[in-house]
Amino acid sequence: MPELWEMTKLIRSKNAGPFELTFDIMFKDNDGFRKAKKSGFCSPDKIARKYGVPPDSVKVFFLENISTIKVSIPRRVPSGDARDTDIYGGQFHSPLVRMRI
Repeated sequence: MPELWEMTKLIRSKNAGPFELTFDIMFKDNDGFRKAKKSGFCSPDKIARKYGVPPDSVKVFFLENISTIKVSIPRRVPSGDARDTDIYGGQFHSPLVRMRI
């Protein structure tokens, strides 16, 4: 079973406003995209467990025409809050990188 990073050309996270994070998972090709989608690695339940958020707050979008999966989750603390560890949201993607597909 490959890890996600092996099938993608880009995995990134960023703010989607001060209260949400979005993850862009861009695959090298459509075959890898389809395999990953079929595996269910990014189901709302799996993402929710990985990030400690409620499953019903996870939004997953499959963009087949560009072989990309977008995921949005709520931030645990707002961007810029004194407890925030990454004001731009650029480091939150790391738990996804080693996921098995």
